[in-house]
Amino acid sequence: MTIQTSITERHDALLKAATLHQHRRQPITDFTYPEGVKIAVNFTLDFDAMLLRRLLNEPWGQRAKGEFGGRVGIWRILDMFDAQGVKVTLFTPGRICELYPEALKRAVAAGHELADHMWQHEVPEDPAIEDAHLTRAIAALEGFAGTPIIGTRSSHTPRLLREKGIVYNSFTSADYLPFYELDAAGENPILQLPFHYALDDAMYFSFGWLDTPNDAQRIMDVDEVFEIWWAAFEQQYRRGGYANFLLHPFVSGRAMRVDMLERLIRRMKTLPDVWFPTCAELARHILTNHPYQKAPR
Repeated sequence: MTIQTSITERHDALLKAATLHQHRRQPITDFTYPEGVKIAVNFTLDFDAMLLRRLLNEPWGQRAKGEFGGRVGIWRILDMFDAQGVKVTLFTPGRICELYPEALKRAVAAGHELADHMWQHEVPEDPAIEDAHLTRAIAALEGFAGTPIIGTRSSHTPRLLREKGIVYNSFTSADYLPFYELDAAGENPILQLPFHYALDDAMYFSFGWLDTPNDAQRIMDVDEVFEIWWAAFEQQYRRGGYANFLLHPFVSGRAMRVDMLERLIRRMKTLPDVWFPTCAELARHILTNHPYQKAPR
């Protein structure tokens, strides 16, 4: 194989992949919020505690940091959101129901949403095991929520998600507004509520995150992150966009970070027409007013 042939093949493969994803991700061209709303802000919590730390076989110190999220962090964060009258979505692995049941009872009692985040923070490759994991996770969460679980943050198979009653996912940064995503066959549309890593607390406050080398890490000052997040929100506010903040109780549950989030919310409230729905509330608005319509090919 010549160098030129190799380059051509890689180019063709890249072009094919780009075309496929362009077809799979369909924007909502006439997207609007309810009357009197200029921007929706979702605050979402990945309440996985130490599960991912254990899955990656990280050192005991990292696991203990995750445990802090279930013992302390989640309670601090929920208290703050309740004081501000903001409802949040907790993307929760099913196994958390066994580890921190009182925290989930507290969240549900305050009107927060529970959504799927896999059984133990992984999606098995075997389809039968994947089905079993998702079924078990949803059943566990519904046992606390008392209502159907309709959302996920995962890479579960779209067809399987739809079979289990899941109507939205929040697992991509492919756009800045909600959109519909199809599977590789162009079927099984799922509403995506995208996030971006610039609004992910772990990117700023986690030393040793995902086994990253120490020289690539930094723990930033909360005031600096406040300004970054306010600027991101303000930019989306001006254009009538969307913001999805991805928080981890073991990260943002530290006292100074909870205070920073509270300051951020208070500042957001100084602007008119800011909506703080749960992901389920936003999804229901979109599915009712902007249902999926198959695009002509």
